[in-house]
Amino acid sequence: MARVEFEHVYKRFNKVEVVHDINLDIKDKEFLVLVGPSGCGKSTCLRMVAGLEDVSEGEIYIGDRVVNGVAPKDRDIAMVFQNYALYPHMSVFDNMAFGLKLRHFPKDQINQRVAEAGEILGLQQLLKRKPKELSGGQRQRVALGRAIVREPQVFLMDEPLSNLDAKLRVETRANITRLHQRLQTTVIYVTHDQTEAMTMGSRIAVLNAGFIQQIGAPQELYDHPSNLFVAGFIGSPAMNFFPNAKVVAEGEAVKIVLEGIGQVQVPPLYEGPAREATGKNLTFGIRPEHLSDASLLNDATGSALEGTVEVVEHLGSELQVYVSTGGKTTIARLDPRSRAHVGGNISLHVDTDQMHLFDTDTGQAIF
Repeated sequence: MARVEFEHVYKRFNKVEVVHDINLDIKDKEFLVLVGPSGCGKSTCLRMVAGLEDVSEGEIYIGDRVVNGVAPKDRDIAMVFQNYALYPHMSVFDNMAFGLKLRHFPKDQINQRVAEAGEILGLQQLLKRKPKELSGGQRQRVALGRAIVREPQVFLMDEPLSNLDAKLRVETRANITRLHQRLQTTVIYVTHDQTEAMTMGSRIAVLNAGFIQQIGAPQELYDHPSNLFVAGFIGSPAMNFFPNAKVVAEGEAVKIVLEGIGQVQVPPLYEGPAREATGKNLTFGIRPEHLSDASLLNDATGSALEGTVEVVEHLGSELQVYVSTGGKTTIARLDPRSRAHVGGNISLHVDTDQMHLFDTDTGQAIF
């Protein structure tokens, strides 16, 4: 097993720079997810580790070795792509064994490795089938098996679940997590799906426009996003943002006023940073799950947003409610007991311990 390190890595295509000064230390046996929107540079970073793209500037280490000039076949990595890339004329066994045969492994060792991988992935009964006889999920498991038999230092996975339907994606997501726990191999996983990132990664690196925005554990990114981009990208539905927020101090009390929408009392923990932000161009943020129907609460005074219900989605365990507040739409995840109905007025209570405030000009989080 091995750690992977990016040290001041840049990637340019002609004069266009698509990856900017990436510094990233991926620990041995870690499951690190690179997440971001399309075109942010995450797959390019993965391909540079694999040796499929040259590094324009900087160094990439696998273990203690700089691999910039090392051929892909000599990097001791295995890659799983969005496209399963299975040989249609070969059986499952032969697809999984092909890489080992090219490296002239002994036949008994090939049989052993394929059998072990087949057991881990539940493919024992499918080893004689051809890819056309398999479902999408089974083909994805064969692609994973082909990587596992290599016993590489590092697994690289580039959007491996994108071609699966929603239910199968959830199942395969759990299988890959269990696989990592069993194999204890370093994994770098690329996805644009923040749900995959949050559920699978031991750490997440959020990228945007070729820059790393924040690196941390999933809960850390959710609870303490470093800027507006991370706050809006992590979480589903996305965080609600209210620009033109104002901090108002009245004696010892501090509140955030959202013109035409309501006001939010600042708890003691955030009073200091809030006072320092007085007079700045501010954006207030609150996640949909941290809003509740004030009519269901015994004490919901001091921190509420007023609006009119536009859409109510019944999800069984909760209501997802779209509320028109001050000319913008706010999403709230409410208790199913709420009587919110289209066209009705609603008061949304804010969980002030979970609120966020950002400097609009810099995008950086104040708290």
